[in-house]
Amino acid sequence: MLFFSTLFDSAARPRAGVLRDWRGVALHALVMMGVFGLILAGTGNAVIAALVGAALAGLFMVASNAKRQMLGEPLVFSDLALLAGVVRHPRFYFSALSPTQRWILAIGAGAAVIAMVLLSSFAVQPHLTGAALVLGSGLALAGVLRSRALDRLARTPNLEGDFRRLGMVATLLLYWWRWRESPDPQPCEGERRRDTAAMPELVVIVQCESFCDPLEITHDPRDSLPGLDAARAAAWQWGTLDVSGFGAYTMRTEYGVLFGRSEEALGFRRYDPFLTAAGEASYALAARLGGAGYRSVFVHPHDLRFYSRDRLMPQVGFDAMIGEEGIAARDEGAGRYVDDRTLGSSVIAMLEAAAEPTIIYTVTMENHGPWDSDAARDAAGRRDAYLRHVRSSDAMLGDLMAYFAQAGRPALLVFFGDHRPSIPGVTAPGGARHTPYVMLRFSADGAVVSGGGDPVDLTPAELHHRIVHCVVTP
Repeated sequence: MLFFSTLFDSAARPRAGVLRDWRGVALHALVMMGVFGLILAGTGNAVIAALVGAALAGLFMVASNAKRQMLGEPLVFSDLALLAGVVRHPRFYFSALSPTQRWILAIGAGAAVIAMVLLSSFAVQPHLTGAALVLGSGLALAGVLRSRALDRLARTPNLEGDFRRLGMVATLLLYWWRWRESPDPQPCEGERRRDTAAMPELVVIVQCESFCDPLEITHDPRDSLPGLDAARAAAWQWGTLDVSGFGAYTMRTEYGVLFGRSEEALGFRRYDPFLTAAGEASYALAARLGGAGYRSVFVHPHDLRFYSRDRLMPQVGFDAMIGEEGIAARDEGAGRYVDDRTLGSSVIAMLEAAAEPTIIYTVTMENHGPWDSDAARDAAGRRDAYLRHVRSSDAMLGDLMAYFAQAGRPALLVFFGDHRPSIPGVTAPGGARHTPYVMLRFSADGAVVSGGGDPVDLTPAELHHRIVHCVVTP
């Protein structure tokens, strides 16, 4: 088993150019010993334990390579936290695998379950041996992870480099261990209420799913977005948002805008910052601006359990959450998700009903992939499907701008893309990852408050601080 698991591990990309660090080899061996022991303790059959252990290593290798091909990043420990989402919404994840890979996984999983059931032994000794191996490998791992030999290993995130140097299994384990060690930051002070008529009464922040300027994909002037062009021309500030993810990892951008902590400050928490965000609640936009008198509403027309938003958002200061059930009836011809124009109409209705200073943070859904359908089975069809949805997002932006121009209340509108789309045959990781953002300020008479005019490039965390600045320093 150890031979084949090592073989599979070495096939995980990016591959090592030379022999791997002995510490990575040692971690791999201890982990696989624990996996072998766990399966042996459950089945009592050493052959089955060896086969399943090797198969699991192969499964992780296939998943990691498929993810890297589609998203530009290998498997990381925090991906395991998304398993619940795989069960609830498998289409989100299995679209990353080719039909051949899906068949291999399905057949392999089915064969493994059947073999484990039919070939399990009721003899006591093998089960006890397996339990002893689990205990021994666990104690050994605990000792090794705390040893001086690993004390300076992978102290800062370098996923590609550590994959090459240490291997897939060792990197997964070591990154989890470093993440586990990371402390919560010191609390952040909230903003104070300020009595000034210049403060915006209404703040709308739209995190638009897979939104980017289509000109950077198609290079065809006919695909320009009139709403985005008008927003850039009128913006108080606009530019590109330097997001870290490609085709996925909405929560990384969302965390940056909501909490304002950079990836450098997060360290190993950067891969899924929502896992530890509850311990950083004082940094959240809703918590910071709550002290300034704002009521905060989180709006997302989909399953709020994704990334545990249903539990997290109330913990970090949001006064209300609105899911799909609170959105107006969607356009059935728009696709499988609530379309952005319908979502925008619902947001406008919420603004009309707001009797106090209000922040609405909206996470859209229409542009979520996959973009395949009966009419979009090739690259051109998927590209056209994406362009159709992104035009709807652009129309939503235009609708919000038109509303604030006549609302009669000072307002701030922020609109940005969370990441670029990953569309097989159309886009690929490895190139530019940035998305557009615009910030528009409106006075009480609906006039646009102009800014500098020149584009300013920001990270999501920097955008957070610009929002706070606009709200509390009019």
